[in-house]
Amino acid sequence: LPALKEFAMRYFPAAVALSLLGAVTASIGQAAPHQADPRAVELVAQGKAQLAAGNVQEAQDSFEAALAVDPAYSAVYLQLAEAARREGLQGKAIHYYQQALAKEPNNIVAISGEGEAMVAKGAVAKAKENLAKLKSICGDKCGETQQLAAAIAAGPPQQKVLTAEAVTPDATVTQK
Repeated sequence: LPALKEFAMRYFPAAVALSLLGAVTASIGQAAPHQADPRAVELVAQGKAQLAAGNVQEAQDSFEAALAVDPAYSAVYLQLAEAARREGLQGKAIHYYQQALAKEPNNIVAISGEGEAMVAKGAVAKAKENLAKLKSICGDKCGETQQLAAAIAAGPPQQKVLTAEAVTPDATVTQK
């Protein structure tokens, strides 16, 4: 009987901890999908309309307001990324795509958009990793896969480089 008591006292806390871990892990897997706040949905729709009209800053303001209302709404991050890309801020867009992917790891729009932003920054090898992931999720015929493949094929945009020879100095010398 003392051996049984010692055994129970030694292993009981570990057994309880493991059972709690199992219960928590099981409940996480059964979580319902996120229901977006209707106010955030309305702000995203408003921002999309502003973005379509070319008002990028106003659209960003609407998207950021939607994010303040519902930080778990992953569609907001996709829209913020699109607005950042329109302004040429590819690094900021990649950040927003990664935020969306943290919430939904297999979001094909975020994977494709991140890949396109990477191509624009010149990170073609990383974009090809995104393309491989897209192909494994939705195949070659998926619109996002084809779009990213086309962006990779086109390559990064050519940077305009200003050389010293292209700049003509002012020939006049002034003395003060």
